[in-house]
Amino acid sequence: MNIHMNMHKIMRSFLAVIMAMATVFVVAQSQTTARKPATAGGPGKNLVVTRTIDAPVAEVWKYWAESEYVRKWWGPDGFTSPVAKMDFRVGGKSLVCMRTPEGQDLYSTWAYKKIVPLKHIEYIHNLADKTGKKVDPASMGLPSDFPQDVRNVITFKTLGDNKTEMIITEYGYTSDQWLNLSRMGLEQCLNKMTASLIHR
Repeated sequence: MNIHMNMHKIMRSFLAVIMAMATVFVVAQSQTTARKPATAGGPGKNLVVTRTIDAPVAEVWKYWAESEYVRKWWGPDGFTSPVAKMDFRVGGKSLVCMRTPEGQDLYSTWAYKKIVPLKHIEYIHNLADKTGKKVDPASMGLPSDFPQDVRNVITFKTLGDNKTEMIITEYGYTSDQWLNLSRMGLEQCLNKMTASLIHR
């Protein structure tokens, strides 16, 4: 019973964060013209974010593969990442956690489908409990269209002067709202990653 109540508390906190981000997004939309979301291929819409980072590929790669580095950036502004149990291999499944400013822990899994060293990572993202078991968002009071089984692909390309071009694609969003909220969260995570790499 206590576990079930705690999960509901965590999910309510997560939903509150989503709604807060939605409010920020609506305000931003009223002030600026948003970029049209990418819709390249397959059902639904795809979120594509490209970053050029002032660090070599080998260093950027660590921020996806090693617990010490994942914990530096996983979670939007104001969040920390107390747990990143990495099983970074094809067929493996990592368990990562972001902690809200109120102290609630939100777990996710990354189930790896393809890894090409220093070039390509592909995994499926889902919400989970602290043991890594997949959680049905609807059963926890989240909207029925909350994204599940989201395919993520990250590619890495070496540029001149020890720079890296990193492209993150999240596939199959069926709602502009979730796509844009995910974009906001991802951009904030990547800002933290970039800052950590610059000051390494």
